[in-house]
Amino acid sequence: MTVRIGHKVKAALLQIHSVAGLVLALLLALIALTGAIMSFEDEIVDQLNAGIMQVAPRQTPVLMPDDLIARVKAAQDVGKVSAVTLSSDPAAAVHVRFARDEQGSRPGSLYVDPHDARVLGSPRGEAFFATVRKLHRWLLIPGDAKGWGRPITGTIALGLIVMLVSGLVLRWPRRASSVKMWLKPNLALSGRGLHRSLHAVIGTWVLPVYLAMTLTGLWFSFEWYKDGVTWLLARPHVTVAKMPAKSPRAADRPGTAQPIGFDRAWTTFQREEGGRFSRALLTLPAGSGTVIRIRSWGNDRTLETTRDEFRIDAVTGQMVSAERYDDKTFGEKIIAAIYDIHRGAILGWPGKLAFMMAAILMPLFSVTGILLYLSRRKLRRPAQPPLGRLVPGE
Repeated sequence: MTVRIGHKVKAALLQIHSVAGLVLALLLALIALTGAIMSFEDEIVDQLNAGIMQVAPRQTPVLMPDDLIARVKAAQDVGKVSAVTLSSDPAAAVHVRFARDEQGSRPGSLYVDPHDARVLGSPRGEAFFATVRKLHRWLLIPGDAKGWGRPITGTIALGLIVMLVSGLVLRWPRRASSVKMWLKPNLALSGRGLHRSLHAVIGTWVLPVYLAMTLTGLWFSFEWYKDGVTWLLARPHVTVAKMPAKSPRAADRPGTAQPIGFDRAWTTFQREEGGRFSRALLTLPAGSGTVIRIRSWGNDRTLETTRDEFRIDAVTGQMVSAERYDDKTFGEKIIAAIYDIHRGAILGWPGKLAFMMAAILMPLFSVTGILLYLSRRKLRRPAQPPLGRLVPGE
């Protein structure tokens, strides 16, 4: 009886695994391949734009951000500035980003000389990777993060988790302690046997990577998942702080009808940090608030998520909050590093390479899975009955 139940459970799991695979195969391959393309985006973009990211060192002081932006706007027609990246190195160019226009499109960013506001150029590869990113995260569905693309990709990630768990149960070998059974494909086979061996064994190789990708990818798709992870790993007061009170609107303050600038917040940040930072990203509030967010990275920080974050009132220059990476608990550091875990960067360039290779292999499972499904249907198809019986003597 136990054996029969086991067969029934495995038959049900095989059905679930097959149906989920058939429905999601192409979308999973698309999301995986676009993720692989973005694996070394930073390194590629830096190489493509090495000539405009640095300037000749000189003795003249660098401009304050508001003066720099004003000179750029006076020199050429640019859109509304949304963020600037400044560096403690006077030879590093300033990176200026722009807000979306009335049509919803975002103009290309610019690199600018910090000493005289001379425009050095727009980074090559930026538009390409922006399109790939939208395809990876939202399948190019209108609305971006606010559209249907976000929950759809999250649902695909949930489907992949179901496939990984069911696939692991289905391929559980009789000799579970045998490393050879788990990790060595049988390349001497052909046809259906070879497809099954490649599908199962290589799937075992990449299963931990796919689990890491999906469990961290869900963070960017569902608010309930993000809230649950934050509740699980962060301290209670940090969980509450994730929903900050609304900052005062510029229109509610006397004398602040004009657009806010970066200078007061930048001065406060420099006074607070001194020479402890290598670069800082200053972002204006999206609405009518006056609090500027500043993300900064220290000289010894190599990961994108190992950053400090400050919120400073652009009108008064008052520090609203300061969140330092070194003050986080272990769980909070895991939350901060979710993006780097998602792409394997937490393990350095070998981790990024391993995650990229695993993503490239995703189409293999789509192809072998479809072939296995078709072969099973062929095996289950009943034999055709004979057309008729010959009469003796005919």
